[in-house]
Amino acid sequence: MFKKILVANRGEIACRIIDTAKRMGVATVAVYSDADKHALHVLMADEAVHIGPPAAAQSYLLMQRIIEACEQTGAQAVHPGYGFLSENATFCEALQKAGIAFIGPNVEAITNMGDKMTSKRLAAKAGVSTVPGHDGIVENAEQARKIANEIGYPVMLKASAGGGGKGMRVAHDDKQCLDGFERATNEAASSFGDDRILIEKFIEQPRHIEIQIMADSFGNCIYLGERECSIQRRHQKIIEEAPSPFINAKTRKAMGEQAVKLAKAVDYRSAGTVEFIVDARCNFYFLEMNTRLQVEHPVTEMITGLDLVELMLRVAAGEKLPFTQQDIRLDGWAMEARIYAEDPARNFLPSIGRLSTFITPLESRQVRIDTGVVEGAEVSMHYDPMIAKLITHGEDRPKAIEAMRDALDAFCIGGVKNNISFLNAIMGQRRFLDGALSTSFIADQYPDGFKPEETPNNTPERQIVVAAVMQHFYMNRATYISGQFTGATQMHRKKWVIVHERKYHPVEVESRTEGVNVKYDGRDFLVVTDWRFGRPLFTCSINEELLFFQTRRKTVWYQISHRGAIGEYLALSPFAAELYRHMPEKSEENSGKFQLSPMPGQIIKLSVSVGKEVKAGEELAVIEAMKMENSLLAEQDVKIAKVLVELNECVAVDQPIMEFE
Repeated sequence: MFKKILVANRGEIACRIIDTAKRMGVATVAVYSDADKHALHVLMADEAVHIGPPAAAQSYLLMQRIIEACEQTGAQAVHPGYGFLSENATFCEALQKAGIAFIGPNVEAITNMGDKMTSKRLAAKAGVSTVPGHDGIVENAEQARKIANEIGYPVMLKASAGGGGKGMRVAHDDKQCLDGFERATNEAASSFGDDRILIEKFIEQPRHIEIQIMADSFGNCIYLGERECSIQRRHQKIIEEAPSPFINAKTRKAMGEQAVKLAKAVDYRSAGTVEFIVDARCNFYFLEMNTRLQVEHPVTEMITGLDLVELMLRVAAGEKLPFTQQDIRLDGWAMEARIYAEDPARNFLPSIGRLSTFITPLESRQVRIDTGVVEGAEVSMHYDPMIAKLITHGEDRPKAIEAMRDALDAFCIGGVKNNISFLNAIMGQRRFLDGALSTSFIADQYPDGFKPEETPNNTPERQIVVAAVMQHFYMNRATYISGQFTGATQMHRKKWVIVHERKYHPVEVESRTEGVNVKYDGRDFLVVTDWRFGRPLFTCSINEELLFFQTRRKTVWYQISHRGAIGEYLALSPFAAELYRHMPEKSEENSGKFQLSPMPGQIIKLSVSVGKEVKAGEELAVIEAMKMENSLLAEQDVKIAKVLVELNECVAVDQPIMEFE
């Protein structure tokens, strides 16, 4: 076994690799950019080496800096994690020349599987089902349009060297094809240094299901079941689970055996993932092979009991796999939710800033958190917006989902926008609970975008009861401070009216020895909690059921989030509630005169000039943020009065970019 390894990555995956290496007694070396000087992976490693400025192209993607760091520290091997240099054959070859082991597959496998067109040809040759498409690289936008018409819309344009949703566009007509080619090409060049694009038929209502394989250098290759990765936005997975609710034992075996065939055809070694598109009739087609550890690997670990990083280290060190295919057993069900710094209500635009609050649920056999940040850390515009992965396990799918919903409720983040409520809202969708998934799930369920206020609240009494208890605590404190009673005395009983969305809910709150009882709608709710003022997380039992709520006091209102539903609650005396009924509602101000930046980022294209008349749907500008290009379109017919920014200027969220006449 290696004595020391270098982790050529950052964030949660670097921390996850370091954690396993430490458990195995292997020393670790971290690398970091200026932006990550105080990052968690740097603190966890035994040694750390600075490798450059914040931009990945000037730090984490510089092969020579990584090799020099190995030589400087005596690291014998490099684990690349995922992203960055993880599937770069040139990097693997350079390490070999320097006498440093690569904890991953060989150069030939990376080369063959890293190019989507080559991998597709090899898959077909190995007897693996493949998706119809163009046999070659698309040279320009016009050729893409021509090929798309030959294949038939819809088509998928995607980077040949891509992954993680970067450099991918779906086109349903010529206009989307021409624009998608430009966007995909630019993102591919920016993210992978390779702007080659291929095109293939886009299978509608597909499921994205992948097979995890593990192979050693002695010809042994096994598959570890499948992962369902169909819940995606912008081709980026956000919820994964294992096993799939759609795949039966026969299909699992067929997919697994095809994945192993492909791995053996390229003499594969280490952990790898063969991704398939599966249609409604359970026909499956090879999509690509990822020659690295996947983001979603923890769900496989949860149901197999294996540590994939440990197996990667052992295989790279020349050891045999300690089991055969017959030894693999799947235990229960696992879910993974990716926690992103983004705003789902604004089309998932990234959010940056300092994590003023970062409270995670307690870890256990049922709950696991993989993260690379701590409270006070900075979420930078330079890297991917994922800040944590939340993984839960249950004996079956419903229990894994319920554990996930509880854990999401208990995961509290402040300082940046995040997708926690959105993830919880998805988990409550009947279609999700029924396992009727597809890669278009989010577009189907939220055709007009995600609106938090429209998330159904299936247990409205819970938030009303919590608002009543919070008001009870606040009034007790206020009365004590005013000197109206001592700390030994408490306000025993009080009637309130909880106002929510202009609906009025009378409650009666009473202090008891064992907790606080709330009488509402003819029922008693006994609440036991140790919550204190200022805490963003309200943990309690309501009639002996353990529940979690995220809370915030906004002037005289209580903002309460639970199971994805976010609401504001006002507690009034019965007399004040009657007066409040006559208060007019505040109207929203019209800000339609300006185009505001929906995210922090850099202006990489200005598509209009002063005086230009623009039709609804036409492009105004393109902003790049967190390695993704985002096109800003006119919402209505406008005329440009002023352009308030310059090309390549960095802008903040809600900063005015243009003024309309």
